[in-house]
Amino acid sequence: MSPHDPELWAGFEEMTAEDIAGPVWDEPVPLNPRGQLPIFPVDALPDWLAAMTAGVAEETQTPVDLAGCLALAAIGTAAGGRLTVTVRGQWSEPVTLYAAVALPPGNRKSAVFGLMTKPLLAAEKALIELTAPQRAEAAASARIAKAAAEKAEKVAANAEADKLADLTAQAISLSEAAERAVIPAEPQLVADDVTAESLTTLLAQQDGRISILSPEGEIFEIIAGRYSGVPNMGIFLKGHAGDMARVNRQARDAQYIENPAITMGLAVQPEVLDAIRQIKGADGRGLLARFLYSKPESLVGYRNLTPELLSPGTADTYAKKLGGLALTLAGWTETAELTLTPEADAVLLAYQRVTESRLRKDGTLRPIVNWASKRDGAVARIAGLLHLATHPEDAWNLPIEAATMADATRLGDYFTAHALDVFNAMKADPAQEAAHTLLTHLRETRTATFTKRDLFRAMPRSEFAAMGDLDPALNLLEDHGWVRQQRSPSATSCAAWTSSWSGPRSTSTPPPPTPPTRTCDSTCSPTASSRRMARTSTASSAS
Repeated sequence: MSPHDPELWAGFEEMTAEDIAGPVWDEPVPLNPRGQLPIFPVDALPDWLAAMTAGVAEETQTPVDLAGCLALAAIGTAAGGRLTVTVRGQWSEPVTLYAAVALPPGNRKSAVFGLMTKPLLAAEKALIELTAPQRAEAAASARIAKAAAEKAEKVAANAEADKLADLTAQAISLSEAAERAVIPAEPQLVADDVTAESLTTLLAQQDGRISILSPEGEIFEIIAGRYSGVPNMGIFLKGHAGDMARVNRQARDAQYIENPAITMGLAVQPEVLDAIRQIKGADGRGLLARFLYSKPESLVGYRNLTPELLSPGTADTYAKKLGGLALTLAGWTETAELTLTPEADAVLLAYQRVTESRLRKDGTLRPIVNWASKRDGAVARIAGLLHLATHPEDAWNLPIEAATMADATRLGDYFTAHALDVFNAMKADPAQEAAHTLLTHLRETRTATFTKRDLFRAMPRSEFAAMGDLDPALNLLEDHGWVRQQRSPSATSCAAWTSSWSGPRSTSTPPPPTPPTRTCDSTCSPTASSRRMARTSTASSAS
């Protein structure tokens, strides 16, 4: 029998291509387009830092973005706010930064943090040991001063009238000396789970410097008011800008930090980035705009199980340079200024002009104007970090060069692309991420037709717990022209009782179709057939 036997197709002569395939497809409207996000430019880092970043990413089989962002945060931790970049006139930026990397669970974030922060913790331990005699001496002096003051008070209290004035003055003097006695706190470079109040105390104890490095995003819960019930972000805002912080609370001594310097390097779940926008005041007060965001693709499921291991030489060099830098700057009490060469200033100025033009009403950075307004300052900070890593022994004696500033602008472009995606996701319809997941599946599998049930079976239960969870995403895809619903030509055939998705049809006349294969779902029923609908998808042919 011929595939186009007239007897087989009897009764179908009056049907058009659209009767069989549905209406002609128009060009789909992109979902809020995010495109392929750039990968962290490792070659923008100095050689020893780039080698460690790449080596850690390879051994742990994690996106290089995580180790790269932590490398910048590690240098910022070592700098501890002891350096500023003087850009032009009165414009200066502290050499600190806030970085947040979004990765799903199972991406070995803790392993990467352990490798990248190990030299900092070793330096912290060394500082504790080195300062132990000083702290012991200060503690002893404080006890002696207190005992002397107490003894003097007793003597004055029992003094004869002619000696009372002199002994009272002596007691007051000794009491004041005891009050002024300060016992230095143990040095601390890195904190993790810390409240805003405790952070202020830490800054006061650590000469205005502290770093928060964590493979979790609990700090955002604390900022949102986990313990107090109300958002408390003031010290986090001031710690990024270097603005003076003065705290007066009942039952507590006043705390004054002239130039607080906080560095943050965090790895969070992607959902955390979507949730932090809900923190009251986080956007309006500029907390969100202070972070450099990275949202790399997870490698889970595609990891090399026998990767190249991190070279001991690479790890040793990293430990010596980073640890040495931290130990050197830990003893500084004054802030050093980093200046720009005229060529470096010209590079940054050109970058500023691009930023400014893109902040216009129709500019690409207008949707993230709060973040983008800090972009040039962030690039200046990154340039300071790269300069410090390039010259860890004497960076404070050398100006920042044009090549370093150019590398900083590349990193600035990287963080800009990721910020656009992060802020877009924060404001997006909740169904949009799910729609992206479905569309990606349809594209990768080049699926032309499928039932809703088959689609549900192919989706991860972590994202689609019930079949009904598909509906908002499917509706969004349909609204954008990526998929559509179709009723089966026959309301009584088994084929009409299953939902199907098929690729887009050409506007030209299609070739004669092959004989239809009639399949029946086990749950099919004549009653259900009148209600069940099919959808078609452009994804199978869209590239």
